[in-house]
Amino acid sequence: AIVSILTVSGLALATTFAQDGPPPGEPGTHRRGPGPGGPGGPGGFGGPGGPMGLLGELGPGLRALELTDAQREQIRGIAVTHEAGFREIGERLRTAHESVNTLVTADTIDEAAIRARSGELAAVEADAAVMRARVHQEVFGILTAEQQAKARELRAQMQERTKQRMGNRKERRPGGQ
Repeated sequence: AIVSILTVSGLALATTFAQDGPPPGEPGTHRRGPGPGGPGGPGGFGGPGGPMGLLGELGPGLRALELTDAQREQIRGIAVTHEAGFREIGERLRTAHESVNTLVTADTIDEAAIRARSGELAAVEADAAVMRARVHQEVFGILTAEQQAKARELRAQMQERTKQRMGNRKERRPGGQ
């Protein structure tokens, strides 16, 4: 499941967003579902190293940025350029998650092995984050100054909504924690 989420949300996410955003329920959209690291896959919402997959915080906001046809084409090109890298990192993430989960659910606890495998998983997640940062920088670089400002505004709004949701969750828990 993780590899399919990564593969689909990797290239399909970028090409779909480049075409003015994914339809609801498609890979890369905010959805709730199972998966290591939370909804959407290993790193959260949209896949590896999340929170929103290949394009990071730009993904959901690209529709609002009113991209030109040329910009959409450039984003498609960026997605194609990084497709193999995201597939490879997805496989590494899947393998690392499986390894940790196998140890966590074993009949006996091997704390040292769990810590070692968790460290390996963290290193792969860091590689995924660096890759996402590179893709983000490439995509951000093709935006106009106005689009970049709008993207920053959208990111701030998204962070505020996330903060509010987390606060609401705390209020619903017994003892407010």
